[in-house]
Amino acid sequence: MSDLPRLGLLYLDHVLQFFAPSNFKGWPNKIEIVTYHWGNDKERFINEVRRKKIDVLIGNVPATAYETFRDIARELPEVRFVPSLDTQFPNKSKENVTRLCEKYDIPIPPTHIFYDKTEAYRFLDQTTFPKIIKKSYGPSNYGGYFVHKVDTAAEAKALFDAKDYWPFYLQDFVPMAADIRVMLIGHRPVCAFWRRPADGGWLTNTSQGGNMDYADVPEAVLDLSVRVSKATKAEYFACDVAVGKDGSLSILECATAFAAFSYIRDWIGQYLVWLLSGGRFRKPWIPLYNWEELGKMDSRVLRRMRHIHFDQEPGLYASETGEMYQDFDEEQGYPLEMVAPRDGEEWPSEQWRHRPSKMDETSISEDDRLVSQAVSRTLP
Repeated sequence: MSDLPRLGLLYLDHVLQFFAPSNFKGWPNKIEIVTYHWGNDKERFINEVRRKKIDVLIGNVPATAYETFRDIARELPEVRFVPSLDTQFPNKSKENVTRLCEKYDIPIPPTHIFYDKTEAYRFLDQTTFPKIIKKSYGPSNYGGYFVHKVDTAAEAKALFDAKDYWPFYLQDFVPMAADIRVMLIGHRPVCAFWRRPADGGWLTNTSQGGNMDYADVPEAVLDLSVRVSKATKAEYFACDVAVGKDGSLSILECATAFAAFSYIRDWIGQYLVWLLSGGRFRKPWIPLYNWEELGKMDSRVLRRMRHIHFDQEPGLYASETGEMYQDFDEEQGYPLEMVAPRDGEEWPSEQWRHRPSKMDETSISEDDRLVSQAVSRTLP
């Protein structure tokens, strides 16, 4: 179909690939691959995109390359980036997550950001504890290894003195019952699960001993996640929502880069096939709360499953007991939406880039780069 846009997948050296052409099952035309090589590769990359006549470039941009791809996107105004660089704004840093939530009145733990050490340490001498300290830049919460709970000003200062964390990013400690990861496609929740801390612990990451389950995710958590997804105008997205012991909800993290089994990436691919064809291909139907049933499967099996589809048959259904019931509306309040391309820039770097140039891709150490890229599809 010659009138369809030409798709390209964005790859980067040393980065785990979120998408493969097989995720876009049914797309009739060749899907191009364009790989960015670290270093001074901007001009060559731009020329390759133009030479291959790519209309839509699909892929997540790691934090260390974010500013580089801001420049690339400006040089390629005719190309739609999916997700857009504005949608990927919270991927870059915890600061950006905070700015996003502040702008759209989205609840977050009370957060304090300082760009000057003297001001940060003065705040530490006056504030109450405990506090949470996070490495702001990039995928800093990967596995919970760059998140720290401190109980005194002296402990916080010692941590900052020992770590190369800038800016000084602190949050009030929120006693949590758990947090909930919600994944969305076209602003529709497609997977959600609880992550609960181990007995006596506070980190919910499974790598830190946390436990996960899929049952009874509150509707209020889904509602909040949809709000954030719509605020970012995301084709696909994930949120970590803190559930306080008092029942309060707040956003911990959100990004387009997150760990997802292959079948989730297939669903995203099928959504993009529908979206980018203008609805000419089949609209995916992903039942709400499907995760409660899929989550019963052994994860060793589930992570290898591909192209999971669901039948959609309107009308009456018979239960195992013979009882007849009317099916709910197929989308149950969370419609799968066609996300439109953005116009202009919402988060221009000239206004929102507070980081010194030394932290950009051209000078970041190779070790830091490889760590950042290896987790580039993992929600911090």
